[in-house]
Amino acid sequence: MSKRVTVFVRSCLAIAMVVMAGSLVDQAQASDPRIEFELTDEPGAWFRNKAGGGALAVATPGTEVRFSGKSNTVHTRTSLIFPTGAINMPFDTAPRKGSDEVVLRTPGLYVFTCKIHPYMFGAVIVDDPKTAGLDLGENISLVNGIQVPTASDLAVRLLRTFFIATNPANWKDYSVGGNWHVSYPAVTVRVTGGLTLTIDQAMAAFGLTNDTPKEPLLKPAAAVGEVWVDTQFEKTGGKSKPGTATAIDGTSWEARRKVALPQINMNNPHNMWTDRNQNLIYQTQWFDSKLTVFNRLTGALLNNISVGESPSHVMTRVDTDQLHVALNGSPNNDSVVELAPLANGVQRRINIGRGAPHAHWMGHDGKLMVTPNAFSADSTQYNFAGDVVEAILPAGALPIATGMTPDSKFTYVASLLNSTITVINTQSKSVVTTINLLERYDPVGGCPGSAFYQGLSGKDCSFVGALPIQTPVSPDGKSMVTANTLSGTITVVDPSTNTVVKTLPCDPGCHGVQYGAKQGGGYYAYVSSKFSNALIVVGFNANGDAASADIVGRILLTSVGTTAADDAITGNRGMGGQGLLPIPVVYNGWVQNLPQPWKDQLAPSHLSPIQ
Repeated sequence: MSKRVTVFVRSCLAIAMVVMAGSLVDQAQASDPRIEFELTDEPGAWFRNKAGGGALAVATPGTEVRFSGKSNTVHTRTSLIFPTGAINMPFDTAPRKGSDEVVLRTPGLYVFTCKIHPYMFGAVIVDDPKTAGLDLGENISLVNGIQVPTASDLAVRLLRTFFIATNPANWKDYSVGGNWHVSYPAVTVRVTGGLTLTIDQAMAAFGLTNDTPKEPLLKPAAAVGEVWVDTQFEKTGGKSKPGTATAIDGTSWEARRKVALPQINMNNPHNMWTDRNQNLIYQTQWFDSKLTVFNRLTGALLNNISVGESPSHVMTRVDTDQLHVALNGSPNNDSVVELAPLANGVQRRINIGRGAPHAHWMGHDGKLMVTPNAFSADSTQYNFAGDVVEAILPAGALPIATGMTPDSKFTYVASLLNSTITVINTQSKSVVTTINLLERYDPVGGCPGSAFYQGLSGKDCSFVGALPIQTPVSPDGKSMVTANTLSGTITVVDPSTNTVVKTLPCDPGCHGVQYGAKQGGGYYAYVSSKFSNALIVVGFNANGDAASADIVGRILLTSVGTTAADDAITGNRGMGGQGLLPIPVVYNGWVQNLPQPWKDQLAPSHLSPIQ
């Protein structure tokens, strides 16, 4: 049997196996050496292979890959992973809705993403017909410059993340029994040194099991108020776009309400905030251009405001109650939009000196705003008192989220692609230090138990936090909790020393973090995950010490019999956890402005979080 026929047979087998798992692998035919990916707003199928519907294609050298758009917002087409030294790589485009093309000539694995929405994945394996197995290449390069063998712990973990993210059947569903099972295409791949093995065997070689028990659901002691979670991938019957906002009651720990807003076809709701009175929900539509406002108690739509491409995060100023929305899809300097209190109209666009901010943070006294600028690897410090950019300071590759100490003296900037958190002194306007969450990680050999583990000095898995996202500081300044999406871990930093003091397990696609008040005093840190339908609750000892952090709750985000809803849930139940909003907002600066009925439910320590 010829190599070309062998590849075709393997691809057919892959088609059969992956279709059963809810995805698709397709072979580029010699008569039409082109693959077209449609960029969509659809969970899992963000890069949809037009020939078959999945996110993965197999091709021959010289195949042209075309990217077209079926999304409501702009995207980049960016080569996240490619064979080291590959022709036409790295590949990157400006944010746009149009089409782009690139020809892939070098055999190996290519993974494409969007720098605005960096869990969007599409992949092509360019196979050399003269070699056995589907070629992943000798080494891969990442967009941030890291190079590792394809037979390495990092490469295998990235491959695993691809198959989880792009296949909803692989998401961790706590509403059904049994183990969490991850399926891979039944194909043989060729990695470093010509080693051939199945993807299952590659995972096993690095100690990654396909079947793991699900952690038990657990209700913690009562919280004050409720927790809103953007279940961004949940599907409903009355609209074509995904996403709901889910309210979890802090006493029963069950879903009180699901808000889908079918009348506006709400599209991928990503992040939320509220007004001073805690009556409104300000909701961004990340795969669109709208900021939506609805009533927190009833879910009634109040407004749907055009603000600009890919609005990601929204926060208010404590002194004026104005809203500030980051336009993640805008490469222009004026990419933060300011709205009047209660979202009564856009007032201005603020020049932050950079474009494409994601998760900004506001100061406790209304004077400061810090933005993580995804395209330029830096962070802007903006002063509202003088309406000036005070500083633009370096961060890591693809800064994605910020946090701030309750006195606004220090800022933390999480950079997704090099797994660092930059610590900035806002008074001296200087970088203090950088927390490297992968400092002790061996990206080649991995962990003890891996067939490739070498026991390198100082390397282990104790504090792995790969691809960090949201990283707020607690209202009392005693801890900072970070969600790490690749490693599926929660890292806890002591801000007094800027060191990681605890690592906790998270779910696949670990993403969002916010702090809320626990009844009687103290705080919970709530953690959401994209590819899971559970909300994790992190608790602390009576003193709030960072090192005491532990998982005290795991809450199902699906509907129950008493859950109010404006549309019928039809798929991806409770999935896509991203933005979080505990009500009431108890961060320093906001908590002092709460209406008295909310203050009456809080402990004295909540009302004066920093003594």
